[in-house]
Amino acid sequence: MAHLILLAILRRSQISSIHKNGVSLASLHSTPAIQRDGLGDFALTDRVAIVTEGNRGLGLEAALAFSMAGSRAVYCLDLPEKPGEDWNAARQSIAKLGGAGRLEYVTTDVRDQKRLLKTVEEIATKEGRMDVCVTAAGISGAARPCLEYTEEDLEEVYAVNLKGVFFAAQAAAKQMDRFQIPGSIILLASIAGSVALKHTPVLPYNTSKAAVIQMARVMACELAQKNIRVNSLSPGFIETPMTTAIISARPEFQAIWSEQSFMNRLGKPRELRGIMTWLASDASSFCTGSNIVVDGGYTAW
Repeated sequence: MAHLILLAILRRSQISSIHKNGVSLASLHSTPAIQRDGLGDFALTDRVAIVTEGNRGLGLEAALAFSMAGSRAVYCLDLPEKPGEDWNAARQSIAKLGGAGRLEYVTTDVRDQKRLLKTVEEIATKEGRMDVCVTAAGISGAARPCLEYTEEDLEEVYAVNLKGVFFAAQAAAKQMDRFQIPGSIILLASIAGSVALKHTPVLPYNTSKAAVIQMARVMACELAQKNIRVNSLSPGFIETPMTTAIISARPEFQAIWSEQSFMNRLGKPRELRGIMTWLASDASSFCTGSNIVVDGGYTAW
């Protein structure tokens, strides 16, 4: 329920939203001091975060949430050489907020372990710390019957969804340990890692997300003594660029995915801001090794 408390606090801070290209941007009508004091343990004052696939979708939502909670800097790591329109619009919105953290963009490939380790080390050295990591990079892969998947199909998905997630978490944890700073690592999993998705044949995606959930548990056990928390977050079907592209190609999935939810709809990316901020902050200091499900009731049937 902690994320509901945070949302209530944010409402009292009078957040008004506008939408541009599917990304919800926000303006806070209060002073930076009031923002930080009002958030209490949810505040991320002066903290530094990295977010993979921070150019759009849930990665960008995490970056926005952390900036509004007072982060010093959120580094959005993604594959394109230059950030897209959504990211630029988000950065401009954040820049107008007094006391909000910086949004920075860094081009990198989560599949390249050596490059990622170096990139994250350079960020931590520049900022003098590393506090939060969100591994949002992921691909769905081709949708086809399990009997038809090739080795190449599996390798493509696992390289991003499994290896890329671990490489990013590992890189961040190394810097948290280096600076002896308590850290929080949030691995983006999915309900697809816990249940089979009705009429949605994406075996490599499902198995990769199941692995991410287990990865969070194992890393949490190993890193607890270093005061680094690791949790996985399993959203249901959210209106991200990935799901929107699938629905554009297969419109029937809109109804298939919606009808499984008690709310009979897909989630909005901004509806995950609260839980991501909670997991990143001291408000969740006793939470590690957990898989948090936010799915509109999809898996409760």
